[in-house]
Amino acid sequence: MTESRPPARQRLLLVTGLLGAGKTTALKVLEDLGWEVIDNFPIRLLDRLIDKADSPASDPRSPLAIGFDSRTRGFDPNKVIQRVKQLAARADLEITTLFLDCAGRELERRYNETRRRHPLAQDLPVASGIAAERELMEPLRRWADMVISTTDFTSNDLQQAVRERFGDETGAQETTISITSFGFARGMPPIADLVFDMRFLDNPHWDSLLREQTGKDQAVADHIRQDEAWDEAFGRIRDLVLMLLPRYRAQGKAYVNIAFGCTGGRHRSVFSAEQLAAALRAAGYAPSVVHRNLSARAVDMVEGKH
Repeated sequence: MTESRPPARQRLLLVTGLLGAGKTTALKVLEDLGWEVIDNFPIRLLDRLIDKADSPASDPRSPLAIGFDSRTRGFDPNKVIQRVKQLAARADLEITTLFLDCAGRELERRYNETRRRHPLAQDLPVASGIAAERELMEPLRRWADMVISTTDFTSNDLQQAVRERFGDETGAQETTISITSFGFARGMPPIADLVFDMRFLDNPHWDSLLREQTGKDQAVADHIRQDEAWDEAFGRIRDLVLMLLPRYRAQGKAYVNIAFGCTGGRHRSVFSAEQLAAALRAAGYAPSVVHRNLSARAVDMVEGKH
C-alpha cells in the first residue's frame, strides 16, 4: 500500500504598504526571481486564487506574491488580517506579509517629483493623504512579519533588499555567464559586458607550425604561456572577473557576457576564453563557452601585423 504524501506547502507572500513606498518595484524583483506575481488583488478573493489544500502533491506549487494597498476596493486592514490568519492555519500554506514603509517627508518628495495626486488626498495637500493612509494601514504594519523602510533607499537599494530576503527561497538560477572568443578583424560581438583585447600577446599565427592549429591545441597553449606578459595579465583578468561576478549577482544582473578578442579569433582569444572558463569552474561557476571564429580559415590578410 502506497503511503500518500502531504501536499507541498505553497509559499505565499503578501506585499503591501504605503503608496509610493516601493510596492511595484518589489513585485517586479520578485517576478524576476521566479515568483508568480499579482498586483492590486482583492484579498477577499484570495481563497479562489490559492491552490486547494487537497490538490495532488505532484502538482507544481509556485511561490506566489500578491500585492495590495489602500486603493483596493472595500479595503479593511482588520478584515485582511483575519482572512490571512484563517489561511495561515492551513498546513499546506506558508504565508508571509511584507510591509513597505516610508517617512512622510520622503513620500511627499516622491509625489511632488512625479506630480501625482495622492489617492486619499483629493483636494487636500499630499501630506494629509499620507497621514490618513498611515492611520488606515497601521494595523497591517504592526501585524506584518517583515517591515522594510524605504525612506533612505534608492530603487536599486530596495531591489537588492528584496533579492537578499527572497531570492534563495525560489530556487532562482544564478547569473548566467557566457564567455566568447572572437576576432577583431571579423567584427565585435554584438553583446558583451566585459571585453579583453589579447592582441598584446605574441601571435601564434606567424609560426607556420602553429598557424593551422587553434587555442585549444597544446602547442598553441605552450606558445602563449611562454609570452612574459601572459601570467600577470591573465591573473589580473581572472581576479577582476571573480571580484565582479558576485557584485553583478547582487545587482540582479541575469546575464554576464565576457569576450576575449584577438586578430583572427583562432589562437590567443580561444586560449584565454578556455583558461577563464576553467578558472570560473574551479570557483564554482558554470560558464558556457562559444568560439565564434574558431572554424574560420587562417588568412594572412586578416591577421595583418598583429
